[in-house]
Amino acid sequence: MASDVPAGVRSSSLSHPDASSAPCQPPRLMGILNVTPDSFSDGGRYLDPEAAVAHGLRLVAEGAAILDIGGESTRPGSLPVPPDEQKRRVIAVIQALRERIPPEVQISIDTTSARVAQAALAAGADWINDTSGALDDPAMLPLAAERKVPIILMHRQGTPQTMQLAPHYADVVEEVRGHLGQRIEAALAVGVDPAKILIDPGIGFGKTTEHNLLLLAQLDRLVELGFPVVLGTSRKRFLGELCNQAHPDERVIGTCATTALAVMQGVAVIRVHDVAANRQALAVAWAIAQACAWGMTGRST
Repeated sequence: MASDVPAGVRSSSLSHPDASSAPCQPPRLMGILNVTPDSFSDGGRYLDPEAAVAHGLRLVAEGAAILDIGGESTRPGSLPVPPDEQKRRVIAVIQALRERIPPEVQISIDTTSARVAQAALAAGADWINDTSGALDDPAMLPLAAERKVPIILMHRQGTPQTMQLAPHYADVVEEVRGHLGQRIEAALAVGVDPAKILIDPGIGFGKTTEHNLLLLAQLDRLVELGFPVVLGTSRKRFLGELCNQAHPDERVIGTCATTALAVMQGVAVIRVHDVAANRQALAVAWAIAQACAWGMTGRST
């Protein structure tokens, strides 16, 4: 395991933070493991279970505190994958990784299907990551409540088939903030523990480059809701537009820039493909954030 991961990055505790105070621990890195043939960046690379397990172990060795495992691509234009096929792709991988990774490293199932989530939790997953904000399957929130597991509720305008056709907002930050507030209320209404709710603005999910940039510039507005914020910008198309990089693999440096920005604005979990590079960006940004906090409290070294 990487020995120079910043203290607290691997913490498995999930707190309900006071939005008025600076975070006392650095964000955790969530490593992306797509067991799919068609994901936008790495589709097909880890469809073989042995390759998927090997990559998951590599992400943990590089410093991932959470592994986010999915069997359905949610890239723009992607089609739904039946729950049974999702389970066929991910369950054996989850079981194998749960046996081989430290217990403090969490496993998240990336799915909008409660059937898939239930099977994944039984196989050893610890979290649910629902890119529909638990709107696609009405059984998802009751499942999270019953199993008392963390659930990530993401904002998405439209579906993967339609979301990038003509995304429009009058005020993207306020609309995303309001939508996430509604999803939080829906989760609380069915008994989800407030300390188990995380929110994600859904960068690239029904947003233009301008929308993404506005959200990134005002992540603190989401942090103010008082629930841990998850950010996923890794290798996404808008970074390619900004950096003039057509291939997703060439967008690592741009991703690291957003990781540093997320640290400075109080984001709790950062979801990335390239854990080692982003771990460095996180460590430096966290040190700077701590220095800023020292300055505000009158401390000096």
